[in-house]
Amino acid sequence: MSDLNDSPLRVAALVGSTRGGRFGPVVADWLLSQIAQRKDMEVDLVDLVETPLPTVMPAFGEQLPDEDMALLGAVAPRMESADAFIIITPEYNHSYPAALKNAIDWHNPQWHAKPVAFVSYGGISGGLRAVEHLRLVLAELNAMTIRNTVSFHNYGDKFDSDGKPLDPDCDVAAKALLDQLAWWGEALRDARTARPYTG
Repeated sequence: MSDLNDSPLRVAALVGSTRGGRFGPVVADWLLSQIAQRKDMEVDLVDLVETPLPTVMPAFGEQLPDEDMALLGAVAPRMESADAFIIITPEYNHSYPAALKNAIDWHNPQWHAKPVAFVSYGGISGGLRAVEHLRLVLAELNAMTIRNTVSFHNYGDKFDSDGKPLDPDCDVAAKALLDQLAWWGEALRDARTARPYTG
């Protein structure tokens, strides 16, 4: 049996936008190509268009309808098995999309004591205001957010027709982000294994 430290970090990458004509999949495909170059990570893409979640939460003590349980059952185990997360988000009205907040709120213990990295895109701010709001929310869920981000400002003219960033420094920034995520992911995975988190 292989040592825990030898197994790749399981990373769940969430595409937070569900808007028609969204740019998120372009960013996600580029990010996945960066992760594919590494041996220390394996990625599970959780696209909130392909895996929609219920939008009405039951009162305390009430049972969810079967169809809502099925929607949650398609996502929750993937979040639970993740060692780390990457959130890919645009910026809507100085914050992040409602579908992303909904996905965060449905999953509480799945975030505990796990690192979260951000790749954002938007207008002049590059989605960074959305990221700052996400940091506050995820702190409440006992997640550890990575300092470095990758952000695409005025993203519409930053990618070529093949979906690759025109600026080669983007790949350098992605490597720095993923290196930080790997360090925290491995450290927190070891910590949770040694002593389960009870936050």
